[in-house]
Amino acid sequence: MIIAILTISAMAGIFGLILGYAAIRFKVEGNPIVDQIDSLLPQTQCGQCTYPGCRPYAEAIANGEAPINQCPPGGQSTVILLADLLDVEVLELNAEHGDHKEVPLVAFIQEQTCIGCTLCIQACPVDAILGSAKHMHTVIVDECTGCELCLPPCPVDCIDLIPVKQTIEDWKWSLPSDRLTHTASSSQPTTDSAHGH
Repeated sequence: MIIAILTISAMAGIFGLILGYAAIRFKVEGNPIVDQIDSLLPQTQCGQCTYPGCRPYAEAIANGEAPINQCPPGGQSTVILLADLLDVEVLELNAEHGDHKEVPLVAFIQEQTCIGCTLCIQACPVDAILGSAKHMHTVIVDECTGCELCLPPCPVDCIDLIPVKQTIEDWKWSLPSDRLTHTASSSQPTTDSAHGH
């Protein structure tokens, strides 16, 4: 028994060393600009840019095959970041690929209506839908990117996109409007009135 354990342990160690050497020796270097572009994209893998995911779109941008304004989930802010990174002109977000949604959405399956066809599971690019054939499905909210790819294949229309509830982690303070700023400054006492003059 001890000999078998030692033999298996030795084999595992040898194979681990071989795999470690192979990983270093045959490492494939990636294009650093593709990595930088990909890190700026929202990673929704929605395909709205006409590419099958964010990485292929990043490769197309780096190769000059695609413009920087085809990502609706990223919005205009992503276009500006990409233009800054690549030192190119800032373009307006291309409306042909969809609209940017200010509030993030997440898929919600009406479980009492779901027939368990698994078509939404097959369509989800990030594996955020859990279920099996002829059983109800549900969405893993933390994984869902709101890409809407699960909506068209659903034969019973039981999937809704709902806004993600704001939490303390993603809440942002809204900037005051000009009217509020003007009102606040006009209500400040002047130096003369403050000193009783």
